[in-house]
Amino acid sequence: MELTLESYPALSRPELLAGPVATALGGWSAGSAAEVEIAAIDPALADTAEFCRRYGVALEASANCVVIAAKRGGVTSYAACLVTATTRADVNGLVRRHLEARRASFAPVDAVLAATGMEYGGITPIGLPADWPVLVDPAVAEHPRVVVGSGIRGSKLWLPGRLLAGLPTARVLPGLGVPVG
Repeated sequence: MELTLESYPALSRPELLAGPVATALGGWSAGSAAEVEIAAIDPALADTAEFCRRYGVALEASANCVVIAAKRGGVTSYAACLVTATTRADVNGLVRRHLEARRASFAPVDAVLAATGMEYGGITPIGLPADWPVLVDPAVAEHPRVVVGSGIRGSKLWLPGRLLAGLPTARVLPGLGVPVG
């Protein structure tokens, strides 16, 4: 059975946003912030595949935000990768080279949650620490209305991909998303 979503202007429902996400969206221009919508969801359905299946959202319209730990010379830095749910981030190839790291891997969940103030399953590029690069696949950047996390498991955001590509530390990186399968 497909569940129904009711969306609202994101800033009108701050209780559905993680604190850092609400703060970040509050700093956007009125025009850009007005293009962001939010809908409450069942937190048990926050994982992408289940969310898309139960709420009737196309995987191509859903973006996953994965956080990468890049290591070089004993120093670890973090970056976020934003790819459609039909792809996976090329972590050990393109991402590692782009970050000039000797090693790149998925960041430890506890470190990500502590650094972002977000919940596992709700990580979003909006409101991440200011020194984290956000690498965006062109399919996300070009999407007219993509779904991303809200910083919590109990809601999702809808917005034009160009707003994600326009984040202060964002860079559109062709080839970031590698087809799954």
